[in-house]
Amino acid sequence: MFHKFKEFSGHGAGIYSLAFDGQFIYSASADHYVARWNLASGEQDRFAIKFDFPAYSIALLNNAEFLAVGLSSGDLHIFDLINRVEVKFYKQHTKAIFCIAENQAKKQFYTVDADGNLSIWDTEKFSLLLYLPIDCGKVRRIAIDESGENFALACQDGTIRIFETAYFNEIRTIKAHEGGTTSLVFVPNNEIISGGKDAHICRWNWKSEICLKRIPAHNFSIYDLQVLKTKNLLVSASRDKTIKVWNLQDLSIYQRIDLKQKGHRHSVNALQILDDTSFVSASDDKRSLCWKCE
Repeated sequence: MFHKFKEFSGHGAGIYSLAFDGQFIYSASADHYVARWNLASGEQDRFAIKFDFPAYSIALLNNAEFLAVGLSSGDLHIFDLINRVEVKFYKQHTKAIFCIAENQAKKQFYTVDADGNLSIWDTEKFSLLLYLPIDCGKVRRIAIDESGENFALACQDGTIRIFETAYFNEIRTIKAHEGGTTSLVFVPNNEIISGGKDAHICRWNWKSEICLKRIPAHNFSIYDLQVLKTKNLLVSASRDKTIKVWNLQDLSIYQRIDLKQKGHRHSVNALQILDDTSFVSASDDKRSLCWKCE
């Protein structure tokens, strides 16, 4: 079972996104700051960046040498973490950037926004390769398969839209959730697991577009899904203030984590895997909590 082994507090508002470089946990908050926390010591690092707008999404790029930050305004900032300087600034998006994801296999990263737009960037020059209006409402999450050959978008119109990374054609459109798809993750055997505003978790064979299983998982929207591969566990985070851990094979419940288990007081917005047995969660309660499986 999972127990809490670290707690980080210091933000002045809800935390929306997390990243981890093996030593430091980065957190992006509505308080306009991106902060950094030392996992070993449990203390906040002196590194902090203040922005003009709430920070909605972050991602580490190029083996954690660079940090990309997406703001509620649509601004995209890229920082060189070694030299501690900003190297790029873009206003390609005009609405909030909800997710940034790196495709290491293709030397690319992707950004999505509240207007349903997708941008493809390269991670060598940090230049824009392609801009695609998807016309699907807000895009909340991006998932990339293990090969890097495909990625999927969680869309407000309830779909999962899957693209190939050679020419960026949309190759599958799966109607997944009433009210909107809000989270997703690729798993083996051509499968993808999604969470939605309908509070359901669904398992799909994405190549055949067949739903293999659908379960009522939470009371409100599911904001993030992550997999602990060696433990064969799926972790879900929800607006209902809970984290749930599921057996990946059959989606049976493994553990529920709420305030009684020293969990969060408000909506759980993001998850980040730390290693094969642990993860960190972030919430509107201004805290990041670290969990380890014993």
